[in-house]
Amino acid sequence: MHSHEEIALRRNRMSVLARAGTSRLRELWATLDLAPAYRVLRGPECGLITLRGRIGGSGEPFNFGEATVTRASVRLDDGSVGHAVALGRDMDKARIAALIDAVCRRPDMATLVDAQMIAPLQRELDAADETRRQETAATRVDFFTMVRGED
Repeated sequence: MHSHEEIALRRNRMSVLARAGTSRLRELWATLDLAPAYRVLRGPECGLITLRGRIGGSGEPFNFGEATVTRASVRLDDGSVGHAVALGRDMDKARIAALIDAVCRRPDMATLVDAQMIAPLQRELDAADETRRQETAATRVDFFTMVRGED
């Protein structure tokens, strides 16, 4: 059984991997110098998911479109299984993320991956988000209505 903390760490790890660019994932994965023997259980394969929303965040849910996703599942020779899903059609990204998920089933490996891969990616993604926020704020226009003093 997994603790709430382990589940939260895995959820964060997979979120960061899903948001990261493939070339950066490849680069960081290579620096870890891990080459676990594995067998593909599923994929990588592309498909569609239905996107759901709510008006105002609290109304009745409705389907408003579809998005392309790629998923992959792998099993390491030690029996650890990893799964990944990423937006788009990037099969290499899904495969690497599934491998990372499988490797991180061992707590010692999870600590290594989180420190050497996930933490730097998280910092880079946070910095990119902040840059986007600043760029957006710089172009923000506040509209107001002036009332003329006519009778």
